[in-house]
Amino acid sequence: MSQLAQSILAQAQSLAEGGLLSPKEFLHLGSRAAIDQTLSRLAREGKLLRVGRGAYSTPVQGRFGVRPPSAQSLLEAIESASGETVVASGAAEANALGLSTQVPTREIYLTSGPSRRLQLGNRELELKHGNRWQMLLGKRPAGQAIRALIWFGPEQAPKILKALKSKLPPQEWEAIRQARAGLPSWMAKAVSEVARG
Repeated sequence: MSQLAQSILAQAQSLAEGGLLSPKEFLHLGSRAAIDQTLSRLAREGKLLRVGRGAYSTPVQGRFGVRPPSAQSLLEAIESASGETVVASGAAEANALGLSTQVPTREIYLTSGPSRRLQLGNRELELKHGNRWQMLLGKRPAGQAIRALIWFGPEQAPKILKALKSKLPPQEWEAIRQARAGLPSWMAKAVSEVARG
């Protein structure tokens, strides 16, 4: 194994689960072409996983063999490395909040960064660039509620908001109420109406 491959593997193995490697991290060790070839070869050999364009991760050795890193660990690594915000889509949030029994068949996330697809073995994660208001209040229950409302749409918003008002802790409902200025008009209006009622 070449010195370059050993250096890349040493760096990969020092990362936590889901940690990402980029070819740019190794430019001090060789030419970009040599680095790209080495990363590709390590991926073909199963020592690295190519999760996206210019992004590699280390497979995890578990009790039942080798598996890709968890989606959550990979998304946390993306947030940490790039400063992006990454949150679940409205369908997943509606399911998590118990507002829908429908389980999303595709893993879709909203991101403040560029849209892209990531491959974790036979699973595909889709990151879609979202509007700033879609990520208001982050991963807390109030933020989940906002994304669930997007998925349900304006027609169902009043009914869903009434359910959320009784389901969410008071501080989370208040956070939604306080965020109205950053929400689309239809959603802000529905929040105001339910808050008054």
